[in-house]
Amino acid sequence: MNFAFSEEQDELRRAVRRFLQEKSPESEVRRLMETVEGYDPAVWSQMADQLGLQSLIIPEEHGGAGFGYVELIVVLEEMGAALLCAPYFSSVALAANALLNSGDDSAKKALLPGIASGETIATLALTEDNGRWDFDGVALKAEKSTGHQGASGQGSSGPSSEEWVLDGHKMFVLDGHTADLILVVGRTSKGLSLFAVRSEADGLVRTPLATMDQTRKQARLEFNHTPAWMVGKEGDAEPGLRRTLDLAAVALAAEQVGGAQHCLDSSVEYAKTRIQFGRPIGSFQAIKHKCADMLLEVESAKSAAYYAGWAAAEDSDELPVVASLAKSYCSEAYFHAAAENIQIHGGIGFTWEHDAHLYFKRAKSSELLFGDPAYHRELLAQRIGI
Repeated sequence: MNFAFSEEQDELRRAVRRFLQEKSPESEVRRLMETVEGYDPAVWSQMADQLGLQSLIIPEEHGGAGFGYVELIVVLEEMGAALLCAPYFSSVALAANALLNSGDDSAKKALLPGIASGETIATLALTEDNGRWDFDGVALKAEKSTGHQGASGQGSSGPSSEEWVLDGHKMFVLDGHTADLILVVGRTSKGLSLFAVRSEADGLVRTPLATMDQTRKQARLEFNHTPAWMVGKEGDAEPGLRRTLDLAAVALAAEQVGGAQHCLDSSVEYAKTRIQFGRPIGSFQAIKHKCADMLLEVESAKSAAYYAGWAAAEDSDELPVVASLAKSYCSEAYFHAAAENIQIHGGIGFTWEHDAHLYFKRAKSSELLFGDPAYHRELLAQRIGI
């Protein structure tokens, strides 16, 4: 068993890092977080055309590159370090995975090529106003339509001829206000089901949310008898969605590792150059201990995220366990690193002009996304039978 990255994976990391250094400097992050859309369409197209990032884990038969989850871990780690403002996580880690795990070949054939090419921005809508990430919190209702309009709202543009309408709402939907395609988790008389909705569908109201972390946009979606088509089999969505959430947790852990590493690097660099009482503050024991603790946590977080990425790539039975382990540990490691980064920088670390607060806010929002550490520790205990 070899957990070292291959030369090809290292080259992928270098290419993505160079791209992000050019396209996602702090000035660009600050500009985009102030916009409603939250991303640059030109950069989004370049990510697809120059690097093929949107196609990374999508199979070749559906227009993708056919790489594994380890490559996605590499990419997301770099994106987390750069605080990239783009709908990448929602489109690839959520929507593409939801389709791949749906068991619906017609939906995959119809929808995955658009995501792979970057033409389709997609997302997954699960959580509602209750803020729960488990499936018991899903109350949105879906019923078969009695009308004659196509399920997608555009006649035959959906992969299924079955017509459904959705009534309810979704909350904290990543990039929900800009997504072209929304995969919605709802309930029918047979149970939990997955539906696809186009952004122009009738009765869909999308409201951007004013959240603490504006580098990752979220929205509230309302469905008022909104036309949709079913993805997969009615009442049979839970197994695929459960795996999708596990894979998303692993992907987020990798992103958190990238952010934590940036906070560690920023702290160490400042500790070397900030002079107090005639000497660098890094020579003081208190600062040394903070940096040493951060290093230990960041390296441990990397081990957890990388192992979880391997489990996802190998389709290991360990995935549910290590996904929750990685998400809980990496969440706490990132938040602690971001908080310590502010402390080490002192007064300047609290100012709007310094980028420390951007990573602190991303760390906090990521900690809560897909469930906080306590939630995932409880999941972990359940999954190992404690």
